[in-house]
Amino acid sequence: MRATVKDVAARAGVSPKTVSNVVNGLVPVSEGTRARVEAALAELDYVPNLSARGLRNGRTGVIALALPDLATPYSAELAHHVVEVAHGQGWNVQIEETGKDPHREFELVSRARANLVDGLILNPVALDESAIRVGGNLPPMVLLGEVSQQRVDQVVVDNIAAARDMTLALAGGGRRRIAVLGANGTSRSATAEVRTRGYRDALARLGIPADPALEIACDEWTPGGSAAALRAFLAGHELPEALFCFTDSLAIGALSVLAKAGHRVPGDILVAGFDDVADGQYAVPALTTISVDKRAMAQNAVRLLTERMAERRKGPVQVELPYRLVIRASTGQLHGPVA
Repeated sequence: MRATVKDVAARAGVSPKTVSNVVNGLVPVSEGTRARVEAALAELDYVPNLSARGLRNGRTGVIALALPDLATPYSAELAHHVVEVAHGQGWNVQIEETGKDPHREFELVSRARANLVDGLILNPVALDESAIRVGGNLPPMVLLGEVSQQRVDQVVVDNIAAARDMTLALAGGGRRRIAVLGANGTSRSATAEVRTRGYRDALARLGIPADPALEIACDEWTPGGSAAALRAFLAGHELPEALFCFTDSLAIGALSVLAKAGHRVPGDILVAGFDDVADGQYAVPALTTISVDKRAMAQNAVRLLTERMAERRKGPVQVELPYRLVIRASTGQLHGPVA
């Protein structure tokens, strides 16, 4: 027969409520108690009855994850970690793509508000058009990324500081013509905005005048979009001394264009990316990048969401994750940020 919560509680020597807390992940439980309950769950091969649970507590057992572009390696890696973490806490995950369209964000928020899912983890794109800027009550949700707001929980990285540190590192050895690839063109990407600010901040610290021509616009953050943007730039401009790409996917496209044009990396130009996706380690040459722990991002996002479901009235919480420079062959030997 199928094991019940009471069976698990008896095996672990705890109350059925404690078992529910471990399974649902909504209330903190001590590590010792959690270990006993998880061992009992495994021994009894316990499977949650999600439909019954939903009838009791008004929940679906499903959370949604919405990312701008599921085709990118970064999104794929992040989604993988969110699904693993959420499944470990008994949640199913519905994955959505917003296509960088704020209207799709509004639709997803409306669906969460209508209780079609229990909560939403959202990575919005636009600075001024995010769905969370609209009035009214919001469902349990957690934002990922750079959109500035004070309404809902958020997991962030200091992209301004990270971009500044990468630019300062690329400027080591006296390099002054440092370009960025991925600046805003027709889009209003929050990520592009804050990383450009970090780049400009670094130039100001170094006493290097900002040159708008070195801020290469690219609205399609794919290797193909990057290749097209860089080819157009090189057709009318001198090769920069260094190129800071706002994602690793952009950097991989740039490496291809530079190789076909006969430019040596890092001999003629240094190239760096951002995000530390797995593909970057196998680029030729291997890609210097900014690394953020995507597993930690997923863990914090799911934790904040489950806590928000349990307590809707508390103020918004923001978790800032650390970052680090990963130096690989595409830049040669760098020695970290220099002021």
